[in-house]
Amino acid sequence: MAVMVLAVLPSVAQADTAPPLKLAVLGDSLTAGYGLPLEAAFPSRLEKALQAKGHKVEILNAGVSGDTSTGGRDRLDWSIPDGTDAVIVELGANDALRGLDPAITRAALEDIIKRLQARKIAVMLAGMYAPRNYGSEYAAKFDAIYPDLAKAYGVPLYPFFLDGVAAEAKLNQADGMHPTAEGIDQIVQRILPAVEAFLTNVAAQRR
Repeated sequence: MAVMVLAVLPSVAQADTAPPLKLAVLGDSLTAGYGLPLEAAFPSRLEKALQAKGHKVEILNAGVSGDTSTGGRDRLDWSIPDGTDAVIVELGANDALRGLDPAITRAALEDIIKRLQARKIAVMLAGMYAPRNYGSEYAAKFDAIYPDLAKAYGVPLYPFFLDGVAAEAKLNQADGMHPTAEGIDQIVQRILPAVEAFLTNVAAQRR
């Protein structure tokens, strides 16, 4: 029994002293926390929720209000520092709002995934749906981007970042597009299991 205890102790100590996972959220105003204090933005609230569940993680807010997927791609290298273990990509909402060609959005997101994977950084996609006022053909092409890329590159997908919050007046600011602090907490609550599974896999591969 004593030998078994001694054999376990090094692995326990190693787990306790392991550095926290470094996660970044690459996104637009939904990540940056438009209209909210920094501590109420999605990355901050997600970090708190994960830490409360025992995950050792530090989250970088790499959100820029107004960014399109192309903008996120163009700033990728300086937005995601070396040493980052994982990235949640939350981009595309502004592309859809502006009615940009889905092929442009797809190409930019694909490039982001490929470049992060080339740096040995794990990727999770946070999907977005197109507004229906652009017609069913546009919506079908845009909505397919995220599941298609997730399947092609073997990355986990959270289908709709604004699930449970979109079109809910009480969970959005006066503009009807940006979540309130309560809306952000709703997003965190819904996406948390998917992020936990993602980070558990990242941690296992890091050992």
